[in-house]
Amino acid sequence: MECSSAVVLPLQGAGVGRVVLPVQVQSFWRRRTTEWRRRLASSVAPARCSKMYVPGFGEGSPERKAAIILQHFFNYIAVTVVLAQLESYNREAYFELKEFISRTSLNDAEIFCKKLMRESPRLKGLAMRILEVRSGYVKNDFEWDNLKKLSFKMVDEANTKLMRDYVVEANYNIKCFLLSLAYNTL
Repeated sequence: MECSSAVVLPLQGAGVGRVVLPVQVQSFWRRRTTEWRRRLASSVAPARCSKMYVPGFGEGSPERKAAIILQHFFNYIAVTVVLAQLESYNREAYFELKEFISRTSLNDAEIFCKKLMRESPRLKGLAMRILEVRSGYVKNDFEWDNLKKLSFKMVDEANTKLMRDYVVEANYNIKCFLLSLAYNTL
């Protein structure tokens, strides 16, 4: 009886990881050394799921990378909301937070919030408010379905435009080539 198994091969280099190659157990062990190496090299079967493999993301995935970027974006939105709220009812806190933002980058949400919490007791309260707004916005107000629709639409439109531009350019180049041939034969 044959059954499937996997062979794990470590890769050379720092942080590269490992490769898992599926093989047939019974067939694998009955082969001679050179033959099983050939079989091992040819036994790389496609993944069992229909998802596309995307190299270059290490331990994560493109979705994880997008989630991290969205987290930073949500933090930016929360800071903007809190600033708008403070501007109307607490000008002193508004200017204090504005000054903190001017000297601290909003590019990394976690670092920003950590620094904000450690700055002063008032800013610690504002940091807690930013965390609340960020969480509330993600859970209640952000339109995830709209994001998906817009992403599909934008990718399709961009792809169509690029392909259309390429075809127009290719047709123009062909016409120029044909005209140059016609001109040279006269």
